Amino acid sequence: MLVTMKSILDKASEGMYAVAAPNIWSEVDCRACIDAATELHAPLIIDVAYPANPNFVWLGQIAVKMAKEASIPVAVNLDHGADVSQVLQAVQAGFTSVMIDRSAYPYSRNVTDTKEIVKLAHALGMTVEAELGHVGMADRYEEDRNAALTSPETAKKFVEETGVDCLAVAIGTAHGAYAKGQAPYLDFDRLSQIKKAVGIPLVLHGSSGTDSEDLWKVCRMGINKVNIANDLCRAACDAAKAADFEGNKAYGFYDVTYSAVKEKLKEMIAVYGSVDKA
Repeated sequence: MLVTMKSILDKASEGMYAVAAPNIWSEVDCRACIDAATELHAPLIIDVAYPANPNFVWLGQIAVKMAKEASIPVAVNLDHGADVSQVLQAVQAGFTSVMIDRSAYPYSRNVTDTKEIVKLAHALGMTVEAELGHVGMADRYEEDRNAALTSPETAKKFVEETGVDCLAVAIGTAHGAYAKGQAPYLDFDRLSQIKKAVGIPLVLHGSSGTDSEDLWKVCRMGINKVNIANDLCRAACDAAKAADFEGNKAYGFYDVTYSAVKEKLKEMIAVYGSVDKA
């Protein structure tokens, strides 16, 4: 069933667990993610980034249709929305939530732009996610990690000024794949202080490559939505490399990638703590 992200995350915040938010690029991985959550009776948030497909609205409509037909609660969210135009296209596609990402801008610009989207989206019954601090890139981890960690005091002020429903925070993760032998180190104390200060659901971006024990811990400390992309792509790539596609076996390519994405997401849903929370 298609639901708002707020309805999913408020329950997760109260129950101290997190909900998986996989990024999708096609019908194949969207179906794999929904089937994974369905098998575990877990709620799900489908994240769709604007660059994911040349026809963003078309891909969004596929995700929305599949969410409506699912037996579990599924929200469809615009990931890292850059401007009002992208938000309006998410509205056109039938999304139930949007993220407006102004985290790379000065605080005042982040507040002003986020308030504008909150006003628009809330009028349409949609959930709004924003980001404070800035989650950088894994291939520049040593440079990006400490550059813009989220301040608990500033987070409290930001939530009060904007009225956002959930907040993505920077506590030590980064987007993408880390250098060989490298892994993120998380600031658990900072997370605890932020959760106490804001009281709303918190979001972790850049979870791929993070130790499962660390993920398990933050999902019981106040992280309620975990975005995952690279780990799912890597699972699909590894499965495809290992498969035998000689001759007519090549027709099985999509089955192989579908199964790899589904099994990896099931593994992570268990870590996040949302099994049987649908």
